Amino acid sequence: MQIIDISKDITKCDIYPGDPDVSLEIVSQLKNGDTCNLSAIHTGLHNGTHADAPLHFIDGADSIEKADLDAFIGDCWVIEAPEGPVTGEFVNNNFPEKAKRVLVKSGGKAWFMESAAEEIAYMGIKLIGTDSLSVGIHGNQTAPHRAFLSENVAIIENLDLKNVKPGRYFLLAQPLKIGGAEAAPLRAVLLADMVFWSGSKA
Repeated sequence: MQIIDISKDITKCDIYPGDPDVSLEIVSQLKNGDTCNLSAIHTGLHNGTHADAPLHFIDGADSIEKADLDAFIGDCWVIEAPEGPVTGEFVNNNFPEKAKRVLVKSGGKAWFMESAAEEIAYMGIKLIGTDSLSVGIHGNQTAPHRAFLSENVAIIENLDLKNVKPGRYFLLAQPLKIGGAEAAPLRAVLLADMVFWSGSKA
């Protein structure tokens, strides 16, 4: 079994313009005579590899602790997309039939049009992931986010897919349980060379 880490280091990755910076505070250190090493982190919830909850763009909708974990665990496809907008036509022509989880690899240069988000939801896909900072683009964030989240399509953003070949994998990517939050960091991994899920429809 091969385990592929597809998460970015939250302290080192790019931050979406306008989001808060990340800072790691050292609270205590053994080398200073303290009883343990202890640190604290300050970060926006959309820094690093993270999941968006419906609450992110829909007032009164579910927050991240209510996320359906089934969407974040299971059979998954990685596909490549060119730089620029992902359209509904691209989805129809390139997304695997009956896929439930799809991660889009573009070197961080692709974003989703509302038509693509609507088509993905119509196909019954549970989760969409991207190696871009967002599923949208500056100036067009609301429409694709709402198209996904209003249909309960889970979103993972800012993945690290540079060393991942297109194909089928098993995804493990549970978001942190943060009550009332609109997003949460997660540690995403892909399992390759697996056989136990080969007959699964999930």
